[in-house]
Amino acid sequence: MLGLSAVLWLGWFTPEIHDSDFWWHLKTGEYIWQNHALPVPDPFAFTTALAAPSYPGEDLTRHFNLTHEWLSQALFYAVYRMGGFAGMVLFRGALLAAFCGLAGLVAYRRSGGFYRALGAAFATAGIASSFALDRPFLITFLFLALTFAILEYRRGLWLLPAVFLIWANCHGGYFLGWLVLAAYAAEALFARWRKAPLAGDGTLWRASAASFLISGVNPNGFRVPQILLHYRGSYLTSRLLEWSPPRLWPPGEFTLLLAGAAALLLWRRRAVRAADWLLFAAFAAAALTAERNIILIGFLAPVLMACYIPWKRNLPAPAQWGAAALLLAGLGIGIGGGRFFQLRAAEWRYPRGAADFLLAHHVTGPMFNTYEYGGYLIWRLGPRERVFIDGRALSESLFMDYARILYNHDESGGKSAQELLDQYGIQTIVMNSFEYTGGLVYLLAPALADPRQREWKLVYSESASMIFMRHAPEGVAPLDSLRVLDHMEAECALHIEREPQYTLCARGLGQVFARVGDRNRARRWIGIYLAHPHNPDPQAEQTYQRLLGAGQ
Repeated sequence: MLGLSAVLWLGWFTPEIHDSDFWWHLKTGEYIWQNHALPVPDPFAFTTALAAPSYPGEDLTRHFNLTHEWLSQALFYAVYRMGGFAGMVLFRGALLAAFCGLAGLVAYRRSGGFYRALGAAFATAGIASSFALDRPFLITFLFLALTFAILEYRRGLWLLPAVFLIWANCHGGYFLGWLVLAAYAAEALFARWRKAPLAGDGTLWRASAASFLISGVNPNGFRVPQILLHYRGSYLTSRLLEWSPPRLWPPGEFTLLLAGAAALLLWRRRAVRAADWLLFAAFAAAALTAERNIILIGFLAPVLMACYIPWKRNLPAPAQWGAAALLLAGLGIGIGGGRFFQLRAAEWRYPRGAADFLLAHHVTGPMFNTYEYGGYLIWRLGPRERVFIDGRALSESLFMDYARILYNHDESGGKSAQELLDQYGIQTIVMNSFEYTGGLVYLLAPALADPRQREWKLVYSESASMIFMRHAPEGVAPLDSLRVLDHMEAECALHIEREPQYTLCARGLGQVFARVGDRNRARRWIGIYLAHPHNPDPQAEQTYQRLLGAGQ
């Protein structure tokens, strides 16, 4: 059962590499290996040096974002050099599988029941599957679970300082370990106050203090709490989905785990340990403030439920065989359906062809790019050619200028998109057309399709990306600007084929065609959107009916 579970988790956590941040993490790791130095000042975005701080302390936040993950980035690049993209996918799967295994181990230690511990591990895996991304936060997940296991077993407590030293240089989430140490130390202190001291409480306090102190040996010292306050007050961060509060309705696995664990703790309140109250309160508060923190409840809630659910009966033998059959069936479905062990990178969603074009024609000079393409362009072009923006989120003021350019804003009292492109000296634009989760159209694309504008020439177009330049490279004939609309259709169609859960681009595309008076294409794309599962959308349905009537 353990072997089947481990293979199933490994398969579950090995979809293809599809996170846009992976690329700049990988390039940063390469930079660290080659230069034996941290990436400060920023070697990859030319705008970082131009951006003035928007709030007191933004310089500290910028330094933190550039440096706090250096060790994990170096590790990622080492794994890539040894195993390529396949090695990275398996490495990610192994980290998450170990995280779930440790959740099960802690649950087994607390409950003594094999199957309830296995159930807790699978509940953790259900939440962890949303985090199957190639980012340094995987190190935080693993070390957080390892800290729990060491504290629960009360063995190897003096391993904790070494864990925290490595952790503090891999990812800023090491401060979560402070919370775990504090909760267990407070529980031991409470037990001693009640004249029932826990075994080894002195060693626990000393190891915890040493772990806290040594975690300050990192490029940012003990500034994590200060940086988190900056994050919470940042407009840029608020625009990122992972920092928004999670949706509680309709109830999903996170909601059920959160509510179930809370109800169980209240029901069994006389038996609940002090550390469990403290950690559940802290982790629930963190999870309710940001989508990226739901993994904390994904780990803790199943452990608590396995521990405090009073039903202790063993599974009958037929049920055990049934559980094994379910694991085998899950493996068969995952492998047979091609969803497990996708040992590759999803380069179809990134500007691979555009990067090849820029390299082949030796294009240099200031470049504007979309946010989600910045990481890939850093990987392919940096540091010889530097980007405009990327997922490192280094400047509030730059992000505001970026949004104004991308959505072609021309607000009174502010600079137009063209004026901002001129201000930054942009010579090349590399972009896609949509933000797929929300379906927003990047209005810069249809604006550049207007035959009346003469500043920008379309020099390259394929389903993933377009390139516009002020001056086409020697030997390259500019394309008809109206091909931008053809590109937008091809791009949306590709994403709907590959990711049918994201169809809002079809709605946005239909609106674009409706505005330019192309009713046939507007009707087609709104029809495609309505033909896929979607939330109630009376406006789109009314628009579609009106277009149908116009077509008759």
